[in-house]
Amino acid sequence: MNFQPLRTALADVVSIPVTPFGADGAIDESTHRALLRRLIDGGIRTLTPNGNTGEFYALTPAERTRVTELTIEEAAAGTVPGTGAGAVVLVGVGHDVPTAVAAARHARECGAQMVMVHQPIHPYVSRGGWVDYHRAVADAVPELGVVPYLRNPHLPGARMAELGRLCPNVIGVKYAVPDAARFAAFARDAGLDRFVWIAGLAELYAPSYFAGGASGFTSGLVNVAPSVSLAMLEALRAGDSAAAMKVWEQIRPFEDLRAADQSANNVTVVKEALASLGLCRRDVRAPSRVLDEAQRAEVADLVAGWAI
Repeated sequence: MNFQPLRTALADVVSIPVTPFGADGAIDESTHRALLRRLIDGGIRTLTPNGNTGEFYALTPAERTRVTELTIEEAAAGTVPGTGAGAVVLVGVGHDVPTAVAAARHARECGAQMVMVHQPIHPYVSRGGWVDYHRAVADAVPELGVVPYLRNPHLPGARMAELGRLCPNVIGVKYAVPDAARFAAFARDAGLDRFVWIAGLAELYAPSYFAGGASGFTSGLVNVAPSVSLAMLEALRAGDSAAAMKVWEQIRPFEDLRAADQSANNVTVVKEALASLGLCRRDVRAPSRVLDEAQRAEVADLVAGWAI
């Protein structure tokens, strides 16, 4: 199969949309659609429902299914400005193998083009077992592009290369180990040109990871300010490190708030920013928690200074 269009979609801002909740605690579907449409209208062409910023692990199986359906429906409803095409959907799947496989097949049936496989949540992950886990998902949906979400600093690049040899539809890697030197080495050991390398720790890591071979980055901030994320992408593509770092300096306080205390408020800060703009409620699910009043004011002040 020709996966080149999907590879192109990964070499971009890979957005991780939030999952908004209503006052009753259920998914607010109308707000969810509006937020997705705002991303698409803002020029974002790659959407990742059921990512970590979407509170994947706090959603029920039925909710994850519905989030997938909502996203695919909105992506198919219109075109991304300037592209003449709709957004590409990269659905997050995970948990045990049968659950991940079922979610991937559901994504395929609904019209998704790719799946992102969350890191295996298990206290005992062998290197060979890591390959087996991802191969089971990839083999179940050979028509879809598959992107492992890699957070394990101990996995060698040779295992990624092995997975690529076994599964032609594994086309990209969301690399989320906070070590730029390790990333550069891993990408070359796995196959720099074999996979699309995505800086999986968002904008703050994008400049250093692009220097090591990445061509796309994930973003939760994009929910708040699509134009800011696209400005960084444009600078990185142009090789304009000064312009990229200007964006980096602008967003650093916001991203530092998200990263503090082992990223305890990663999602909370994004939703608080959206709440300050009147776009959705600030509600998150445990084990996340809403910010206190002082932190809310800090987030609102930061966002107020952006061109959104």
